Amino acid sequence: MRRFLIPIVFLLFVFGIFYYLTAWSYSDGERAGTISKYSRRGYVFKTWEGVLNVGGFSGETGSLTPQYFDFSVKDDSVAQQINQAVKTGQRVTLHYEEKLVKLPWNGETKYFVTGVEIVDPQYRYGVPGQPVYPNQPAPQTPPAQQSLPAPVDTLRGDTL
Repeated sequence: MRRFLIPIVFLLFVFGIFYYLTAWSYSDGERAGTISKYSRRGYVFKTWEGVLNVGGFSGETGSLTPQYFDFSVKDDSVAQQINQAVKTGQRVTLHYEEKLVKLPWNGETKYFVTGVEIVDPQYRYGVPGQPVYPNQPAPQTPPAQQSLPAPVDTLRGDTL
């Protein structure tokens, strides 16, 4: 009896560690941006893989620099929501979990998207007021222009 008990306990221990490393999420969070690439890829195991353009500002150069976030999707309903956002060019917030170990049949990255939110349906490609769908009419009146006060020379108190 003892001859079978020790290997069974050892196998349960190994499977427990394996489950812990693959099912438990190391971290979770949200990232917002526009989907720049999204496809279903893989030789044997087809998974949804995408790239989110988060955008960003470089403190060193003082210019806008694109930052990309690679992610994988396992849930088909989430994959369809992302596919719709890609077609309409909408800005999205992705809810994700980071795993410690990635397995080839789950995806190519350690970041797995678990939910999607559309940030603002009125924004398309980052331009406010553009219709989300091509057949929706554009707004007729532009927003009112605000006038700025004239600049003042602080040393003399004169208006420039």
